[in-house]
Amino acid sequence: MPYQEINLGETHIRLKTDLENHHLKEYIYTIRSDLKNYISKNQDFLLSMEPLKLNDESLPLIVKTMDESSKICDIGPMACVAGTISQLSLDYLIENNSKHSIVENGGDIALMNNETALCGIYSNNEVLGNEIAFKIKPRKKPLGICTSSGKIGHSISFGSSDSVTIISRSPSIADGLATRIANDVNGNTSEDKISNALETAENYRKHFEGILIISDTNVGTIGKLPKIVETNEFNVKI
Repeated sequence: MPYQEINLGETHIRLKTDLENHHLKEYIYTIRSDLKNYISKNQDFLLSMEPLKLNDESLPLIVKTMDESSKICDIGPMACVAGTISQLSLDYLIENNSKHSIVENGGDIALMNNETALCGIYSNNEVLGNEIAFKIKPRKKPLGICTSSGKIGHSISFGSSDSVTIISRSPSIADGLATRIANDVNGNTSEDKISNALETAENYRKHFEGILIISDTNVGTIGKLPKIVETNEFNVKI
């Protein structure tokens, strides 16, 4: 199963799936169009850094999912967009009888795998580098692995983490929590940064399985994480 690429506007998908004629690009185009049409009439959805009070029962699925996740994570809805697209894409593939699909969208991953998979942890950390990965055992239920950084990438972060990675059953929530917790990787020392972020993480325990925080010379964890293994160094284009 070679990786495929799907590029639509700001969405850059790397896909590995056991389905051949999946038409995922057309599905992503549809949900992106739903989101763009909604934003064209509701600019607050694009700009807000806090949850919104949306009362419309006829929201498009992507908007509804982002809205629900943002309220859980206490973050603006657009902080959940990449993970939500990954989540809905995986749901679409599963509905089409996929047993093994990995959808990576700008570092936000949704997967269901019937064979062991390695998920690299990209932090550019001076000690760990980019030579570690999560070893994901075969599973029959979706999983989200989403990462935010205060030093890498284009997303807004008010913290200074090398990386904050969230493991959750919901990739959409994982994306929002990665941003929310990364915002609090702040302090006078590396230890303070990790401690403050872990304190924030405690407030969201029921929404994640595990969290890995990498900052300078320190690492913090909470919950249950997949096994971390050494890998060959890899590079990600940002």
